[in-house]
Amino acid sequence: MGYIKELRKLVGSRPIIMVGASVMVLDSKSRILLQLRTDNNCWGLPGGSMELGESLEDVAMRELHEETNLIANELSLFNVYSGKELYYRYPHGDEVYNVVATFICKNYNGELMADKNEVSSLEFFSIDDLPSNISPPELPILTDYIQNHRGK
Repeated sequence: MGYIKELRKLVGSRPIIMVGASVMVLDSKSRILLQLRTDNNCWGLPGGSMELGESLEDVAMRELHEETNLIANELSLFNVYSGKELYYRYPHGDEVYNVVATFICKNYNGELMADKNEVSSLEFFSIDDLPSNISPPELPILTDYIQNHRGK
């Protein structure tokens, strides 16, 4: 997160617009991979902020690999999210208005392994049995996915 760290040195913790990507990894049973975040102890999608010069697809692939050890062989854009619902105040005080491109990945390989700096646990969940403690910026994304895919 070099770019954001450098930006934070200039602006402190006040709200910034943070562009990034997340990945909804689906297994053969259409379960969603979630990670238990170490910063807020909530479940969320693998993902993170864009570095200078990256495409949104680059961000999605990099973050997926860094946080889960999985390599995306194919990504498809699900949706782009922004607005008041994507505002978030991190436990350490930094404030962001997220702009997130969410990708779906069904074709991946690698051995699932959590990045212990950011992730406590990795688990696949059925859309009918998601944990209650979803990270606030991820809630609109997961809600949108569930509303569009329940029963499919």
